[in-house]
Amino acid sequence: MKYPKEYLDEIKVRLKVSQVVGKYIQLKKRGKEFIGLSPFKNEKTPSFTINDEKGFYHCFSTGEHGNIFDFLMKTKSLGFGEAVKVLASEAGMQVYKFTKYDKEKEEKYNNYKKIIKEYSDFSQNQLFDKKNYFALNYLKERKLSDEAIKKFQLGYIPTNNFFEELSKKYSIEDIKLTGLYYLVEKNQKFIDRFRNRIIFPIFNLSGDAIAFGGRIINDTNLAKYINSPETEFFKKGRQLFNLNFAKDERANSNEVIIVEGYMDVISLYSRGIKNVISNCGTAITESQINLIWKFFSNPIICLDGDKSGQQAALRIAERLFCLINEENKIHFSILNQGKDPDDIVKDLGKEGFLKFLENKIIIQSFIWETYVNKINTNNPYEVTKFEKQMRKFCSSIKDDTLKKYILEDFLSKINKLTPNVNSKVDYNFSKRKNFRVLNETKKIHLQKKDFTRENLIEFSILYIMIFHGGAVKNDINRISTIIFSNPENEKLKNILIHLIIKNKNEKELENEALKVNSNLVKNIIENSNLKLIVNNKNYDQIKEIFEDFTSDLLESQSKKKIESLEKKLINNMEEKAFTELIKLKSQINRE
Repeated sequence: MKYPKEYLDEIKVRLKVSQVVGKYIQLKKRGKEFIGLSPFKNEKTPSFTINDEKGFYHCFSTGEHGNIFDFLMKTKSLGFGEAVKVLASEAGMQVYKFTKYDKEKEEKYNNYKKIIKEYSDFSQNQLFDKKNYFALNYLKERKLSDEAIKKFQLGYIPTNNFFEELSKKYSIEDIKLTGLYYLVEKNQKFIDRFRNRIIFPIFNLSGDAIAFGGRIINDTNLAKYINSPETEFFKKGRQLFNLNFAKDERANSNEVIIVEGYMDVISLYSRGIKNVISNCGTAITESQINLIWKFFSNPIICLDGDKSGQQAALRIAERLFCLINEENKIHFSILNQGKDPDDIVKDLGKEGFLKFLENKIIIQSFIWETYVNKINTNNPYEVTKFEKQMRKFCSSIKDDTLKKYILEDFLSKINKLTPNVNSKVDYNFSKRKNFRVLNETKKIHLQKKDFTRENLIEFSILYIMIFHGGAVKNDINRISTIIFSNPENEKLKNILIHLIIKNKNEKELENEALKVNSNLVKNIIENSNLKLIVNNKNYDQIKEIFEDFTSDLLESQSKKKIESLEKKLINNMEEKAFTELIKLKSQINRE
């Protein structure tokens, strides 16, 4: 009897893998994972790992891999049903009671699998029947070995109908449910959907054949490839061809190659590239990519190099872009026009094909390059439309932090595409000089624990304005654009600016400052300690020190504003805020 997926998922949510396994073997925490000695093999060095986030264990010494149900079944010799009951009890859940409907559905599914299995066995026998030699020859011409043909249980369906044999054992309703046959209303006869075709069984993760793909070999008027129709037990958008075999490679690589056709999969697999899968005649769905990510965090889309293949690749990128995150990514490998993965591996061999895959590009770069190659960057209307499209893609990303950084990257690239747009913008920044304040001031800053770094810089600027105002008169407009963090500092700064513009000498500046706020002047003298630094300096040197302090304060305030904008953008993809963010970062980079 099959348990509902929701019920099993609830058990997994309530119980961590480490919690279940930790009752039987000693585990130690290592980063995000747990390690321990393998329960499947005697060993001295731990090779058994658990990842609670992904919900599985893996033994590197034996290749054993699975979830909490698999662990009990393999280590305690329990059946699946028994393991579910044990874990449900441990999770504090009621034992699941099957209804009459559940029992009927289970019986239907068992008959479904039996019919599919008998049909598959029949097709395999027909493939090796001498009268169907042309079918086997076709596969041999495609360079498939007997081992590969048997591994994937390939077959051939001749014109003669297997329906009569099946109808002796199963009801018409059960046979119709498989989708292997369709009824011709005119003569009320059932016709084999895959007649005159090579067939490729599609297996679920448990290794049961549940559907087929079919390739015509002797009639060009029919569709080259067809697939089983969707049934109660086969949903195209949830299945992947060869994932049942490919998943065993997850210990060797976090990459899996996604190709377009069954023959591409088998061709690559035959040449030792086993981490390869294919969608079942549909564009890759959210359900499929999430299933892939359970086993491989870095899938590589490698579709045919013709126009339809590359259009399909773009549709996949557009559809799945919103799902990427820091752990799970998607890459694309671009084939030459007219080439498919089968051609590449035949021409280059295994090592050559793997070398070719090293040039893969990540999904955001694939989208960028595909779209930017379609526009004229000198046309403001096209660039405007392009930027809006990039923003739209980024706003769809569900990972808020990743959304922010990818959009920022896109916008910075757009700025580089259109340099003339920004060339005349005055950011009110002087060209940044190397900050050369003496090491003594750095030590002073560290010692002044009662004040923020910005406050101490403001004290240093005010000190120079009070005691060396004449040296900085020509730079006074720049400091007027900076708002000091401390209101008292800001008030004194504005008064000093007014006095310096009126050509007041240093003594007059000091007296006026004392009148405004004598305690503040005292703090400035005690905490800036610039007397040691600017003593015996000429006007130009003092001016240079003043410029350095001003630039440092401006950069510090810009960085704070950037942090504030980034936090804001996590929750609000506002265009104005993004424009300001890019502008501020550009200013800092220029300096």
